[in-house]
Amino acid sequence: MTPNEKAMKDNQEVTGRRSHETMVSLTWRRFRRHPGAMAGAIVLILVALAISLAHLSPYDPEVSDIKNRYQPPSLEHPFGTDGLGRDLMTRVLYGGRVSMSVGLMVMTITLIIGIPVGALAGYYGGWIDNVLMRIIDATLALPSLMVLILLGAILREANLPFVKSNNVLTIAAVLGLLAWPTTARLVRAVFLTVREMEYVEAARALGASAMRIIRSEILPNSLGPIIVESTLEIGYAIMEESGLSFLGFGIMPPTPTWGNMLNSAQEHLVEYPWLAIFPGLMIFLVIISINYIGDGLRDALDPYKVLAKFEP
Repeated sequence: MTPNEKAMKDNQEVTGRRSHETMVSLTWRRFRRHPGAMAGAIVLILVALAISLAHLSPYDPEVSDIKNRYQPPSLEHPFGTDGLGRDLMTRVLYGGRVSMSVGLMVMTITLIIGIPVGALAGYYGGWIDNVLMRIIDATLALPSLMVLILLGAILREANLPFVKSNNVLTIAAVLGLLAWPTTARLVRAVFLTVREMEYVEAARALGASAMRIIRSEILPNSLGPIIVESTLEIGYAIMEESGLSFLGFGIMPPTPTWGNMLNSAQEHLVEYPWLAIFPGLMIFLVIISINYIGDGLRDALDPYKVLAKFEP
């Protein structure tokens, strides 16, 4: 067998194997080729595992131990202790639970609001699109940081039964209500493109209802950009919650979050730098990991790349 014949046979075998691959396996194969995305996924999994096992720590994140205040990192306290003698590693892990929970809840809120609004605007167009887009433009025109600070200050003074400034759900709701327009605009842009595809026209010609076309034809073929945006939204939410808590308008002590731990550390950066290093390092690791994962998903879910499944 000549070298050319052998190469052709090998290519036929590879093509035969890959012809049975599903879209999920193709996406995973492309995702794992992205070294930054794989490294980010590993780091994020390790962080998530660590914060999920925070309850195994022998220290209570809210119980003071004045005799051991401002202890440097050691075997007994790997991240040191804070001004009240609390184990910093335990507080960082418990703070990670809060910060990650806020990120996931904000992502959920943006998807619940943003997908329907963007789908209606992108599919129907006309006056529906104009009205919804003007609402989105007005929301995006608001200075988000100032609005967050204002709402945080109001909620801190409010005496409502289900609204408390120290409530994770309240902070997540405020962040989500300001973040959904970005997702809605993305969904609208994707729907404007996909609704003109031939298979959508065919479904429309066969008498399928608008909701069926949106649910069964357009939305499944628009998930790539939506998944990428929702992944990145977790990082944005963690960063915004940390900034809000750092400024003193988010989740307040004694509930630990990475943001309010940085706020408490700012007066002691020179004498006790570990108070800021470890919460800041966790924010950095999580945000950069999510960004790399988003980059990997963007490449893996690119239809022009995923469909090129016969490449070597």
